[in-house]
Amino acid sequence: MRITTVGLDADDTLWHNETLFRMTHARFVGLLEPHADAETLEARLAEAEKRNLRLYGYGVKGFTLSMIETALDITDGEVPTRVIREILAAGREMLNEPVEPLPGVETALARLSEKYRLVLITKGDLLHQEQKLAASGLGDLFAAVEIVSEKDRKTYETVFNRHGTGPEQAVMAGNSVKSDIIPALEAGAWAALVPYPLVWAHEAASAPHDHPRYRELATLADLPGWLEILTG
Repeated sequence: MRITTVGLDADDTLWHNETLFRMTHARFVGLLEPHADAETLEARLAEAEKRNLRLYGYGVKGFTLSMIETALDITDGEVPTRVIREILAAGREMLNEPVEPLPGVETALARLSEKYRLVLITKGDLLHQEQKLAASGLGDLFAAVEIVSEKDRKTYETVFNRHGTGPEQAVMAGNSVKSDIIPALEAGAWAALVPYPLVWAHEAASAPHDHPRYRELATLADLPGWLEILTG
């Protein structure tokens, strides 16, 4: 087996992301508690996020707009100006949050970059994802960066053909079964799930445990060893 290219997800694979969203969710619920209970607020916000993905895409900016929309809906358009200001402030704080690689990530990427072409494949806001990559200090380890609007079979076929020798000789590693694993396998690549303790509901899916090209790893540090086994 020959592997030439390794694709890597960014958020919650290389650095924390969902934790920040969960903290902001809790802050949002606290702001709107006088108008609705926590369960209702979470459900309405989730509906707004899902509805707005096709318009705003993934990332903090779209999430902030969905919070404002939910606040307006919950209060019948009478949300206090103070609350809107607090929501905008929460969004800005998320955008300015320091980026620190997860434990073992830098060492794992350094090992991988010695033998394979590394390609960052991530969804989200273009500017913010570029800023996070720069702040992480990991950018020089990647041969290419692809910030995409969606991760599907066509995405992986295109990226692995553009930056490698095709999906059949590529591995995708990430924390999302829905975005990083299933479509990569559909494209003909290998796929390694590196679980993160928190999963956004929109990314929830069942892992393909019986698929011959799938493997679940405890941490990204285990990826170089698995690839050594694959390549003999």
